[in-house]
Amino acid sequence: MNFKNMREYLAWLYYQYLLITGIYVLEPWEKSIFNSVLFSAIAMVVYTSYVFVPIHVRLALEFFSEIIDGQPESAMALMN
Repeated sequence: MNFKNMREYLAWLYYQYLLITGIYVLEPWEKSIFNSVLFSAIAMVVYTSYVFVPIHVRLALEFFSEIIDGQPESAMALMN
């Protein structure tokens, strides 16, 4: 893919973004505010996913491994 085709494709994607979100009818300063808010929201979702998803996956794996394997060793030690 040459540079001209890539540039046209990116311009087409941006045009689709304008049409789908309906911001093509906004003034330039409104577009920039809308894009800033949208970018900030997406950045927060990505950051939250990066920070918290691995923790929850680890906890879920520990929880289900205890269910599948039976009681953990620490609980067995407390029972004796």
